[in-house]
Amino acid sequence: MSPLLFALVGGFLASVGARDQLLIARLRTAFGPSTSLLGIAMLSATATAFVAAWIGGELSQIMSASAATMFVAFALLAAAFELGWPNRVAKPKEPTSSLGAVFIVLFARQITDAARFIVLALSVALASPMLAGLGGAIAGSAALAIGWAMGEGLEKELPLRKLRLILAAILAIAAIATGLSARELIV
Repeated sequence: MSPLLFALVGGFLASVGARDQLLIARLRTAFGPSTSLLGIAMLSATATAFVAAWIGGELSQIMSASAATMFVAFALLAAAFELGWPNRVAKPKEPTSSLGAVFIVLFARQITDAARFIVLALSVALASPMLAGLGGAIAGSAALAIGWAMGEGLEKELPLRKLRLILAAILAIAAIATGLSARELIV
């Protein structure tokens, strides 16, 4: 059960203020409360979480324990980097009403975001891709649902940049500790 819980919590925290959440919040403001938009967003979050989990599951079968631990450290560091990177996504001026286009843009943004790196790392470390994928899918969908529900209020009411920097620091520390443990420098 721990891969599900870790992916759920880690994926959700990494999704707060992410590019995909901001895009959905902005599109919701432009489109209005479109449940089709929310459905497409959740479908993309689910698909990308399971792709990351599947890749992690494949990697866990071919890696030694120390290589898997080092891979987890790199994945956590990549997630920390992505969280710390400034979010300078322009607001859509004339958003398309094509749900297919929204899905493609979301999928491209999500496939390499911090939440999917966490799902990937958990799938490698715990060799439980289905549970990690499920946790990541639920977490990503919940974060997007919050963005959809809040609309423009998401950016106005929450200190997203501060939250993302704090989470980036936590993940960077976790990455360093994991890397040191893989090299057997700490226990």
